[in-house]
Amino acid sequence: MEKGLVIKNTGSWYVVKTEDGKQIECKIKGNFRLKGIRSTNPIAVGDRVQIALNPEGTAFITEIEDRKNYIIRRASNLSKQSHIIAANLDLCMLVVTVNYPETSTIFIDRFLASAEAYRVPVALVFNKTDLYSEDELRYLEGLIHLYTHIGYPCFRISALNNEGINEIKEELKGKITLFSGHSGVGKSTLINAILPEAHLKTGEISTAHNKGMHTTTFSEMFPVEGEGYIIDTPGIKGFGTFDMKDEEVSHYFKEIFEFSAHCKYGNCTHRHEPGCAVREAVENHYISESRYASYLNILEDREEGKYRAAY
Repeated sequence: MEKGLVIKNTGSWYVVKTEDGKQIECKIKGNFRLKGIRSTNPIAVGDRVQIALNPEGTAFITEIEDRKNYIIRRASNLSKQSHIIAANLDLCMLVVTVNYPETSTIFIDRFLASAEAYRVPVALVFNKTDLYSEDELRYLEGLIHLYTHIGYPCFRISALNNEGINEIKEELKGKITLFSGHSGVGKSTLINAILPEAHLKTGEISTAHNKGMHTTTFSEMFPVEGEGYIIDTPGIKGFGTFDMKDEEVSHYFKEIFEFSAHCKYGNCTHRHEPGCAVREAVENHYISESRYASYLNILEDREEGKYRAAY
């Protein structure tokens, strides 16, 4: 028996990197299914597994170790199943831009709420700082102030000009990090700036991923300096949906959750109830109006039954 880390999933094979650095192609034992998760892929990139070697040099995955977290997306709109994108993440870096294209605060906040629900820490990476006007830079500073204050680390970079990349590389050391963000925000340029020459360039990365009939997207891990890995997930613009009860939504907005302890009613929705500490905090600028608007936006979407997350 050996232990290892799943670094690639091709649909039929898993590539497992063992503790002594070997990469071994593995299959799953026929009856291997995870309890409690209806998923198209019982094992994901980032899973820590035990394998039993075969004489011909391949192996079977015999056991999966408990996950500290994982990220899923629905396999398709018709399917009740989900697809696990990656497991055991130390960090997700969400790449955002205040222009060219603009990433809305509603998108950022939905992403952060999803990440909170999955217990995945997030850092925000503000890219394209070389392009912004003075007004845009002021707005950027305002966003950085807001999200840093809530507890999300923020980085300002220009991936194109290689500015701020060293700080990102420092942050990646010893961690498994997932990169995400809208298309057009410069995620590929950033990953190119991080990955040493020896590794695949992002143009090749996206063609190397098997895309099945819009139900599966296989992720792959790439080693970075300092014993870390990055996971690029082409074709996934966000974390996919998950089922949140109305009263749970506020739990995933850290600062709203904090103030909600002082609400008069325990099941306060923070919209119209008397004695609501959250609305009072918004009025007194302890909670930002943009965050409160994102919170209401999620609740409204849920009421209309369309909370499929506007990713």
